[in-house]
Amino acid sequence: MINTYEEAIDWIHSRLRLGIKPGLKRMEWMMEKLGHPEEESTYIHVGGTNGKGSTVTYLRAILQEAGYSVGTFTSPYFEQFNERISVNGMPIPDQDLVGLVNVIKPLAEELEEAEWGSPTEFEVITAMAIYYFSKVNPQDIVIMEVGLGGRFDSTNIIHPIASAITSIGFDHMQILGDTLDKIAFEKAGIIKKGAPIFSNVHQEEAKRVIEEQAAEREGILYQNPIHFRMVNHHSTEEGEIFSVETPWGSFNNLAISMLGKHQAENAALASAILLYIIKALSFEITGEQLMEGLKKAFWPGRMERLSKEPLVYVDGAHNIEGLLSLKDTLENRFASTSKKIIFTALKDKDLRGMIEILDQMDAELYFTEFDFPRASTAAELYEISRSASKHYNNDWTELIQQVAGNAGEKDMVVITGSLYFLSNVKPIYLKFSKNKNN
Repeated sequence: MINTYEEAIDWIHSRLRLGIKPGLKRMEWMMEKLGHPEEESTYIHVGGTNGKGSTVTYLRAILQEAGYSVGTFTSPYFEQFNERISVNGMPIPDQDLVGLVNVIKPLAEELEEAEWGSPTEFEVITAMAIYYFSKVNPQDIVIMEVGLGGRFDSTNIIHPIASAITSIGFDHMQILGDTLDKIAFEKAGIIKKGAPIFSNVHQEEAKRVIEEQAAEREGILYQNPIHFRMVNHHSTEEGEIFSVETPWGSFNNLAISMLGKHQAENAALASAILLYIIKALSFEITGEQLMEGLKKAFWPGRMERLSKEPLVYVDGAHNIEGLLSLKDTLENRFASTSKKIIFTALKDKDLRGMIEILDQMDAELYFTEFDFPRASTAAELYEISRSASKHYNNDWTELIQQVAGNAGEKDMVVITGSLYFLSNVKPIYLKFSKNKNN
């Protein structure tokens, strides 16, 4: 019996030792034991390489603005573990997490003796979320973010009213494959018979695979820019402005506060999904509610400004696609600033490809490291870089204080890379900034 929140978190994290075990047999077994809670909620399923969390946020914010109660399941967490299972953007209470662990832990122990073996950390959290949103705190709609891939991801146990593939990029190649078509095949595994699938994927080889899988699985495919599209995009000081055109309605001059053209693409994808749902499934969302929801949407760690003087941003560009989006945002929005980029990443990423993009940026590069099982060392990253202006420091707290402390009024500090790293950085930097100003 788990009695405290700390014990619950320790038990969940203890399952990290099991690593990643693709497949749905363990999830199917747990769902059967729990009375099939996955059949009791209304779901939207969001997969893809990058943009999942932001797309979930746009969907949630609009639905919440329209008066719906919305559950979300996301990963990883940024500030608090409970964020992974949230209601209307608020993490579930500690005592609810303890209760969920006490429901799932006996099943995990029983599974250890079964042929499929113990469930992983992600599998037990997925089971907890599904059980919570069906049995403990039922919601009008639940938005679930895919953890890894799609076809064998533990979230693929659900049967959604709509699914999305936000993007395809090179990430987790050791599991998903080393080509875009292989990765697209795994991501397309979330397509369900008779259910609409919305795609923001732009690479031709990946699009072709998604089209083939949609036809084979009898899913209804809507693609950007064929069936819906973002148009008239431009950036402002406060965010992005764009219009969206779909067969179910169009809107002009939509505004979001998250920075970057890629965020406008994510918001257009979310808008298209909800405009479809309004028409096809009689959800009640007004145009004003859609616009207000987009304005209010916020997702931490995505070009999030931590301070204005000095200008410091954090951005979870944890793979090649993310760094390309960051590069585009910096070049188009902050062309006149002198940039200082602090970076670290996990060893299982394409470090050479990522650092090659960093080297192309007009910026001073600072490499560091943090305490995490799969983290790279600062020296490793430094050696890969070919930048003429590169530095490294093993102590990330010292490095950030030095770089931010010496930044001038025309400088910009961007702390980027692993989201696990940024979740450590944010509270420490905010404390440092507060003490400095006092």
